[in-house]
Amino acid sequence: MGSPNSDGAAGGPATRARIEEALSRLVRENRFTIAVVFPLVGAALFVLSYEEVLLPPWLAMNPVLILFGTAVMRLPLVAGLAPLVNRKAGAGLLLVTGYSYFIEYVGVHYGVPYGEFSYQLQLGPMVGGVPIGLPVFFLPLVLNSYLLVLLLLPRASRAKRTLAALALVLVVDFVLDPAAVGLGFWQYDGGGFYYGVPLSNFQGWVLSGFVAVSVIEWGFDTEELATRLETCEFALDDFVSFVVLWGAMNAYFGHWIAVALAVGLSAGLVRTDRFDFVGVGRERPEQS
Repeated sequence: MGSPNSDGAAGGPATRARIEEALSRLVRENRFTIAVVFPLVGAALFVLSYEEVLLPPWLAMNPVLILFGTAVMRLPLVAGLAPLVNRKAGAGLLLVTGYSYFIEYVGVHYGVPYGEFSYQLQLGPMVGGVPIGLPVFFLPLVLNSYLLVLLLLPRASRAKRTLAALALVLVVDFVLDPAAVGLGFWQYDGGGFYYGVPLSNFQGWVLSGFVAVSVIEWGFDTEELATRLETCEFALDDFVSFVVLWGAMNAYFGHWIAVALAVGLSAGLVRTDRFDFVGVGRERPEQS
């Protein structure tokens, strides 16, 4: 198998390598800002928007700002995976992207597989009732879960790794969904047992998560991915951002089960030494 950089990029492998290096340097030099400051500022803006105080109307729950902030917090994940995205991995990511649009469209219009729900807030431009920026929200949930499992269970078989990643995806959704419903991002018809989220949503995520994790498992070389995780200290900083932002929002709403699950996710990140952004000077060697 050829090196990831050999699979055709505009400007050639050398240009791609320079772009990847520049992106990695940008992320590494701003780790604390991206992984902690951005989600804390986002949580504060969400609270002020929800309480309808202080913020001017144009700023409260501004969809462009939400999409921009989310994209910034995704930068560590992009920089971490970029050197490994060859044709096969790229095809896998495109397949998951297409699948995410398809399953969301079906969910919005037909109530399958998540149950009847509708977006209450436009998360950026919408087409057919689905946010154009959906992959920015969906893909990282699955990728981060899969990457953390690789670190926690390095010797697991493919089947065990897939099941563990799927379980982690469900935990992630148990953290995300109640806070998103509380903020009014989307709403389930008739509410649900778990802070307004019905059981059908999590049943739907079993399907969505299994398909997405399986495609990622197919697309990426597991050994190369594990090596990259060991040598790239910021690869899971996006997961840190997720825990900070949605843990804080669930605490604000008093969703204490979701808060406990967010703490559990943070324990996994601590175990894999992924809260080391305070000591940014202590860098791991970069993979060539």
